[in-house]
This record gives sequence, C-alpha cells and structure tokens, in this order.
Amino acid sequence: MLQYIVWTALETEGYGVSIQHYNPLIDEAVKKEWNLPSNWKLIAQMPFGKPIAPPKEKHYEPIEDRVKVFK
Repeated sequence: MLQYIVWTALETEGYGVSIQHYNPLIDEAVKKEWNLPSNWKLIAQMPFGKPIAPPKEKHYEPIEDRVKVFK
C-alpha cells in the first residue's frame, strides 16, 4: 500500500514513476558501492522524474502464449 500511495502522490505532482524489482545477484555490489550494512537487501526501487515524453504503447503477446496452466 505504501508503494501505491507514494506512486499516486508523485503522479499527482506530475512525476513519472516506475517500480523496478531485483533479485539478490547485485546486492553485494550495491552494498559495497554505498557502504550499506551487511543485513541490507535490495528488493525494489522506485525511480521517478519529470517525463520528457508520453509512455509508448505496450504490446503484449496473447495470454495463451504467456500463461501456461498444467493440470
């Protein structure tokens, strides 16, 4: 819910926002770069800024090609 509230507040102020999720492969490099505690974990980040162009239209493959159900 916090991400949604922050995202909405930033959008209301005219910012473009996205959420980027990460896996642990880069944690050690990030900890070293910014001198973070050893118990710190990078889960996601929310970059934002003033948009310079509208977002491009997204094209999706058919749902049947993206989702597989096995019984």
